Amino acid sequence: MTRSLLCNLAALLLAGSTFAAETRKPNILIIVGDDMGYADIGVHGCKDIPTPHIDSLAKNGIRCTSGYVSGPYCSPTRAALMTGRYQQRFGHEFNPGPNPVAQFGLPLTEVTLADKLQAGGYATGMVGKWHLGNDPKFNPVNRGFQEYFGFLGGAHQYFPPRPGAKGANNGIFRGLERVEEKEYLTDAFAREAVAYIDKHQKEPFFLYLTFNAVHNPLQATDKYLARFPDVKDEKRRTYCAMMSAMDDAIGSVLKKLDDSQLTENTLICFVSDNGGPPVNASNNGPLHGNKAQTWEGGIRVPYLVQWKGKLPAGKAYDQPVIQLDLHSTALAAAGLVRAVKEQTGPPLDGVDLLPHLLGEVTTPPHDALYWRFGEQTAIRSGNHKLVMARGGSGDWELYDLAADIGETKDLAADKPAVAKDLLAKYDAWNAQNIKPLWGAPAGGGKGKAGLKKLLKKVEESK
Repeated sequence: MTRSLLCNLAALLLAGSTFAAETRKPNILIIVGDDMGYADIGVHGCKDIPTPHIDSLAKNGIRCTSGYVSGPYCSPTRAALMTGRYQQRFGHEFNPGPNPVAQFGLPLTEVTLADKLQAGGYATGMVGKWHLGNDPKFNPVNRGFQEYFGFLGGAHQYFPPRPGAKGANNGIFRGLERVEEKEYLTDAFAREAVAYIDKHQKEPFFLYLTFNAVHNPLQATDKYLARFPDVKDEKRRTYCAMMSAMDDAIGSVLKKLDDSQLTENTLICFVSDNGGPPVNASNNGPLHGNKAQTWEGGIRVPYLVQWKGKLPAGKAYDQPVIQLDLHSTALAAAGLVRAVKEQTGPPLDGVDLLPHLLGEVTTPPHDALYWRFGEQTAIRSGNHKLVMARGGSGDWELYDLAADIGETKDLAADKPAVAKDLLAKYDAWNAQNIKPLWGAPAGGGKGKAGLKKLLKKVEESK
């Protein structure tokens, strides 16, 4: 974002804040897990991995049972979270590439949540996996974050890599400077997050904490492996240990907030970036599919929101929500929504969830949610989901998720009119998107592949 645009945004945000000058704005903490299985936290029924600290966010806040991300892959969902817009609007449909990676990243025309919050008077910091571009111009410190510690790519060794080992050239950075890190990476991210809170506890801050756990490579310390002697599958045992390490890391961050008496003035959001892949022994049950697919197992994720004293505790919220909403919700919590609306630029796709989670608004936050990942596509409206995904029939399939969360019974032949209506909505949404800036296929999933078959079903039903 150019300096003139940033100055204009700052003026609007500071003038438009609804908080009185003497009222401290809430801190905002967004935590992202990586490649987590939907069923791998306690509040989702996990039996072999205790996750007390993640579960505490549901106990003390709200668990969104139909929580989604806007894609089944790492970088695109992060791009959408940072911008509050579907990633297909600006061509960030796939992970950055092909090589050289320096040429690809979150388009510089996009304004990030960190840009907006910094302009609105927040200290902004990030710890963890970025995956939105490797070149210095894409570095978090040039995208709205005043401080950054982490790695820029899509994956990283958890232990210091040997010279020449895979991933050894994917460095750890503090700002723009490459640094050496000797600690287990999940622990290092916890250390840095705690230090950031300690440093900024007397001012409103935005901390974006993005673990690479439990993304490959599967690597865990003996301390955490020792917690799971009864898990016989070695891959699953390592995964359990990595999850446990991340849960403890989150616990240390939550404890720091408590010790600093900041918990009740901190909006905390937790999501995974996509569903779990088979390669890391994650469990997406009872959902169908996994990472890289537009089945529920690729896009429905753990989604928890806590704001003690503001949001109800121990509540389940069942309406469909998406990670785009965290962007708008953070702006609302900061009192910056009106000012952002007044700035010129494309509208946000996310919705402020606060009135919905508080029960002040009883209508669904969205008429529909949409997905496009190459030729894999989907739309959910109400309980119905129309999907074309890898491993399916090759045609559009229709499911009633309220009755069939596992997507086992295709209703397209029984409800062709519903399918046709959803397809029309999908095509109207997709007409506003652009082709991917990189990656393949470049067709952008126009959704026409199954149209003739779908129309035939409609005719046959008359």
